[in-house]
Amino acid sequence: METFRRLSLIAATVTTGLTAGLLFGFACSVMPALAGVDDATFVTVMRRINVAILNPAFLLCFVGGLVFGAVAIAVHVGTGRTGVLIWSGCALALYLVALAVTAAGNVPLNDALAGADVSQPVSALREGFEARWVGWHLVRTVAAAGSLVAWAGALTARLG
Repeated sequence: METFRRLSLIAATVTTGLTAGLLFGFACSVMPALAGVDDATFVTVMRRINVAILNPAFLLCFVGGLVFGAVAIAVHVGTGRTGVLIWSGCALALYLVALAVTAAGNVPLNDALAGADVSQPVSALREGFEARWVGWHLVRTVAAAGSLVAWAGALTARLG
């Protein structure tokens, strides 16, 4: 059981870290690069990204941070490892913030962009999307990165 407890913490940390890294990569490279392109290119690329990202590797990490995190907490309850539970609880709470922001902020914007009539001026589509999407994205990136730091704290407490 001890091995499973350790592995659950490692799995939560790795999947959260991969998700946080992906979000960070978007924040510091993809979106700044797209900021410099014309409206039609921006809309086309964002629509394609939002389709391409829904793949098994991404979904394993994105959902894995939640599932492995919940498992890690569950298997540490009653072990007397209070530090692990406190850090893990913080990590899971921050990850839930990232998921909630994604579900309530970014996904509805993605869906609206996907269903938009591109025969209208795409400048209006971009104007209603980009700043709001980037703002929500920054919030979820910070939350996911904070979750990763807290999982590192849980691993450190586990070692102590």
